[in-house]
Amino acid sequence: MSKLFKWLLPTSIGILSFYFILWYLSSVLGWFNGGIYLDILRWIGEICLVLYAIKRSNLTIWIFTSMFIGAEIGLYLPEIAANGKMLGKLFLRCIKTIIAPLLFGTLVVGIAGHSDLKQVGRMGLKALIYFELVTTIALFIGLAIVNITKPGVGFIKPTVIHEDVIPVSPKTWQDHIIEIFPENFAKSVADGAILQVVIFSILFGIGLAMVKESKRKPMISFCESLSEVMFKFTNIVMLFAPFAVGGAIAYTVSTMGMEMFMPLAKLVGSLYLGLIVFVFGVLLPIALAIKVPIVKFAKAISEPVSIAFATASSESALPRAMEEMERIGVPPKIVGFVLPTGYSFNLDGTTLYLSLASIFVAQVAGIDLTIWEQVGICLTLMLTSKGVAGVARASMVILAATVSQFNMPMWPVYLIMAVDVLMDMGRTAVNVIGNCLATIVVAKWEGEYKPNMDNENILDVNKF
Repeated sequence: MSKLFKWLLPTSIGILSFYFILWYLSSVLGWFNGGIYLDILRWIGEICLVLYAIKRSNLTIWIFTSMFIGAEIGLYLPEIAANGKMLGKLFLRCIKTIIAPLLFGTLVVGIAGHSDLKQVGRMGLKALIYFELVTTIALFIGLAIVNITKPGVGFIKPTVIHEDVIPVSPKTWQDHIIEIFPENFAKSVADGAILQVVIFSILFGIGLAMVKESKRKPMISFCESLSEVMFKFTNIVMLFAPFAVGGAIAYTVSTMGMEMFMPLAKLVGSLYLGLIVFVFGVLLPIALAIKVPIVKFAKAISEPVSIAFATASSESALPRAMEEMERIGVPPKIVGFVLPTGYSFNLDGTTLYLSLASIFVAQVAGIDLTIWEQVGICLTLMLTSKGVAGVARASMVILAATVSQFNMPMWPVYLIMAVDVLMDMGRTAVNVIGNCLATIVVAKWEGEYKPNMDNENILDVNKF
């Protein structure tokens, strides 16, 4: 029986992968009519996955399984699935209550607990250099993919498009700089402005480091206790993750519909192709170059990445990502600084998406951009894509602003909204992967990475 369960996971992944290939050939390319046979194949794969999840009692596996269960509910029980959005919202609200106190506690302890203020500045400079280099590569990968696949060429404008959805509010570089600094810490926490919370915590930590040690210790002890409590809080909230993920997926499938998705499938496929090229062509070589144990690193990030993918929210993965990076040997002061900063300056998946989507708009509109005009768009996106963490649908706002700035029509942007949730899942997952790797890169650069990979990343429900 144990041997049977051992093969359930690879069997289910193989069957479901085969199903998605057949579904694409049938539904998108129209090569044949799969009908009920495709449904049966999908059900077999999902049953194998559920049986494996029951046997393992593993939180990551249950999150992954709940995505498929949620999709089935969305397809066949749309009335029930309509309530699934509430579960996702409840989960995200709980996660957002964790982020600010967790960041505050870890950053203050990391800075004031060591009193090495020069390292803070040095670490910040190194992180920003790495962020800018990697996101620039992501932008140009998106540019290359969209010019090769040409997903917007030959696209016919639908007769009815609602063009009153996206608020376009272009911001100057001065606005971006001003928004980095908090005017009210409580307001920053309430608005989910991660970078503002980071700036406040850094300044608070520097100020605390300047205080006499006898007066500094009580505050440091408080922040250490606060961080530890918030990690335990995270463990409790994560028990609800499979329900939240399943509900969010069910709601998305039941409300999105497939009519608009079919002609846009090439755009979605182009984005995921670009994300795969970026992960295996950029992030993997970086990881190999700095000698990261790939398999165990993948296990460590599996849960945060799966949560980010299913909820399309980087914030939902932040607490667990911080905990996992500390567990595998990255010092808390580096994790507490690099991860949240990367959420504003190292959005690899989002920047790749923006370059691809902006050229897609030009292709749909029949505008033939020269290579230098495309590079100009990418250079603009390099600036406008920074510092937008915590802004609802920030990537759509940036895309709309860029399209407007380069005098391209707005209606293709509204087409993208039909499948934006599917693309948001992939780009958010890559954002989390890139930021987790960035913590190790900076730690290695600082000479403080001490691998602690002995324990497997088994997050059993029973241990809570």
